[in-house]
Amino acid sequence: MQATQYRIVFDGELMPGMAVETVKANLARLFKSDADTIDRLFQQDSVNIKRELSETQADQYLRALQAAGAKVRKEPEPNPALSLALMDSAEVTPLATAHMECPKCGHAQAQAIQCESCGIVIEKYLARQAQNTAPEALHELNQPYAPPRAQVAEPTPEFGELKPFSVHGRIGRLRYLAWSMILSLSALGLLVVGGGIFAFSSLVGFPLMGLIVIGFLIVTVQLGVQRLHDIGWSGWLILLTLIPVIGSIFPFVMLLAPGSKGLNRFGPPPPPNSRAVKILAVLWLLVPVIGIFAAIALPAYQSALWHAPF
Repeated sequence: MQATQYRIVFDGELMPGMAVETVKANLARLFKSDADTIDRLFQQDSVNIKRELSETQADQYLRALQAAGAKVRKEPEPNPALSLALMDSAEVTPLATAHMECPKCGHAQAQAIQCESCGIVIEKYLARQAQNTAPEALHELNQPYAPPRAQVAEPTPEFGELKPFSVHGRIGRLRYLAWSMILSLSALGLLVVGGGIFAFSSLVGFPLMGLIVIGFLIVTVQLGVQRLHDIGWSGWLILLTLIPVIGSIFPFVMLLAPGSKGLNRFGPPPPPNSRAVKILAVLWLLVPVIGIFAAIALPAYQSALWHAPF
């Protein structure tokens, strides 16, 4: 019994959320075809993209074309023994008349076995080129029904863009510490300036210091949200810092929890830490240590001075 064969049918419909021009460009890349040929696909009610496929091959084409944005469907081929109806002319795929470029000289021409310009037999030329490719690539070349491998979506960058004044993006633990140190020192310096202005004019100094504090809080929240994104958590969890008891523990969780390895739902990972980031992070970690040491040492030093015989 002969195995059932399938065809891929396109009615001009698109996958949800896809724009027509985007889908046309994707299909042109997939089939290495010109824009006019692709336009004809959308001008007909129903077009057979590919025929006489096995079920596995049909599924491969289905996935590739749907990824490109074309809403296609798989249908079984009619049994020729049961129907003598002639094939409708609209069923002839327009891709068969597509133009091509010679893989050697780049000459554009209609689909043909031989290049009109340099005279090479294209199939033999590709076979020779395939001998130098990796085994996996060679396997793909030998599969006439393999789905197109053209890249449809934009490639995801290896690392995300750093955005210190945004709630979008990701930052790791060390960069979170380093940026927090820079932010705190900057705010402290501005508050000193604002305090000096306040000493001369409270009318100007008070609003200025208020703006400095508000700006400090906004940027602090932005950095915290990006740190949560790096862990893979929602930025809204920053509100936990406002809850008593939990708010005193959660910042340590943000500092200690490792970030997601690779891409997560908030984007690619942040770039590797620079030497400056590492130095600033270590210095910021030393601040509480120095504070604790000073809190212990200063009273002891004052007591020693008090009891010293002078």
